Amino acid sequence: MPSRSEERVITPGVLREWPLPDPQGGKESRGTVLVVGGSRHTPGAALLAGVAALRAGAGRLQLAVTESTAAALSIAVPEAMVVGLPETNRGAVAGDVGRDVPDRLLELAAAADVLAIGPGLDDVEETGRLLHRVLDAAGKQAAIVLDAYALGALSKEPDLLAGRTQPVVLTPNIVEAEHLLGRAPGDDLAAEAMALAQRYGSTVSLYGHIAAPDGRAWREESGDAGLGTSGSGDVRAGIVAGLLGRGADPAQAACWGAFAHAVSGQRLAPRYGRTGFLARELVDEVAYTIATV
Repeated sequence: MPSRSEERVITPGVLREWPLPDPQGGKESRGTVLVVGGSRHTPGAALLAGVAALRAGAGRLQLAVTESTAAALSIAVPEAMVVGLPETNRGAVAGDVGRDVPDRLLELAAAADVLAIGPGLDDVEETGRLLHRVLDAAGKQAAIVLDAYALGALSKEPDLLAGRTQPVVLTPNIVEAEHLLGRAPGDDLAAEAMALAQRYGSTVSLYGHIAAPDGRAWREESGDAGLGTSGSGDVRAGIVAGLLGRGADPAQAACWGAFAHAVSGQRLAPRYGRTGFLARELVDEVAYTIATV
């Protein structure tokens, strides 16, 4: 397992040597991102992830959220196509056969270039059932970003990704990493990120540490305490999804995404202090941060 000293530090110079794809042509060339999330009580998580994906360069955005919140989100994010999903009595997105996943969602999943699943979902059992349906429908080369409760569902079914051809990025926080590992993470987060990458065959972005299943590892050092704010993780997942949409490979999307997330927070600190900015304000800095690397 790589140690902290064996990680490559992500700097603007490193990123300039690893330029993002620069798609030419219309919005189709920058990819379609489908965000599946947003319970009745947390629809804003899907909004944050979706708008962050657009700010990172995605060409088209689709949101699949609970039916009760779909109209409001379609107004809040006029750039997106919004699909309403069946929901449980508690307001979670439903994934069981009694409230079957709409054919329209499965059609969108089949056509999407990137699927970001998890922001705003709040029932791990329903999420697990939903994951099976959506991943089975997704294109064989579509990129997948799993966040929040989707990671909880993966922890309960570690073989969920086995045999799938889609490239996957996992974006856990420390609590989610604990579920995925089946134990509390140690102090060496570089090693823990790599353990997750190899266990799940996926690229992992964990608290500034990025690990690829082939053994490569990076570290982002710009992040500060202000990133630990409500909705910040949804923004990070959305940035990664948007970068995948414009053609970045999983490791590149995770590294650029970690940098854009952290440095966007740095840009806000002079105005709001280290801990006073909001996740939605991070979103507004993403495009500028990426453009000025």
